[in-house]
Amino acid sequence: MTGRTVLVTGASDGIGAEAARVLADRGATVLVTGRSAAKLQPVADAIGTEPLVADFSRLADVRRLAEEVAGRVDTLDVLLNNAGGTFKPSQLTHDGHEPNFQVNHLAPFLLTTLLRPQLAAAGSSLVINTSSIGNLMGKVVLDDLDHERRRAIEFPAYGTGKLMNIVFTRGIAQRWADDGIMSTAVHPGPVGSSFGRDSWIVGLLYRSPLKKLATISVPDGAAPLVMLAERGADPEINGRYFSRFSIDGRENKQAHDQAIIDGLWERSEALVSVA
Repeated sequence: MTGRTVLVTGASDGIGAEAARVLADRGATVLVTGRSAAKLQPVADAIGTEPLVADFSRLADVRRLAEEVAGRVDTLDVLLNNAGGTFKPSQLTHDGHEPNFQVNHLAPFLLTTLLRPQLAAAGSSLVINTSSIGNLMGKVVLDDLDHERRRAIEFPAYGTGKLMNIVFTRGIAQRWADDGIMSTAVHPGPVGSSFGRDSWIVGLLYRSPLKKLATISVPDGAAPLVMLAERGADPEINGRYFSRFSIDGRENKQAHDQAIIDGLWERSEALVSVA
């Protein structure tokens, strides 16, 4: 990774922090961002950088983050969109969006779009979107992305956000290839980290003895992210979804629906006012 620059979101702890450390150890210049300044600082200290604090439930934070990244680096070889989680749908974000939609999709969409110049300047770059097998229980309704006209249930809402990660990956692959920008999505596995800390239901599982039986370690969960970052802008993986190390994992049928790919991109652009 020597000579390559990487931005890792969701790097305060868990697989984001682990991936950042490993990539830095392998020679990359790594920038890290997360919502907790206290948790992000030791991660940044360990890899010799300054922390970039941003809360993805606030789109203003995302815009500021993009400006800070652009002020630090001219090129970006890898953008690892790892921030996300599962959230109670009724607790709307600062911007008034359903949180699973904003934190898992809309904020990364905005950040990636704003950092397109730095990604293109690298000549060949890769956007990695951390998705989940939970995409199988998602459903994208283009005219109701915020669940304003239907009941939002936490797990399906989370699954929808993870489905959007794959759909967004396909959108990048179709639109930005001429800029040398490629994208892939990955399910890292059921990682025994602080995932789900904002969800009472998920948190109950992760705080119980079942955690040891149902999850893998943080280093194991970070390994697929590191593998893809090292592989870089390989045309063979552009627009494809990995289930850990296996390419073309199980996907919701909407992930290949061109109307969904185009419609989600267009509506996301309109919501964050970028083009």
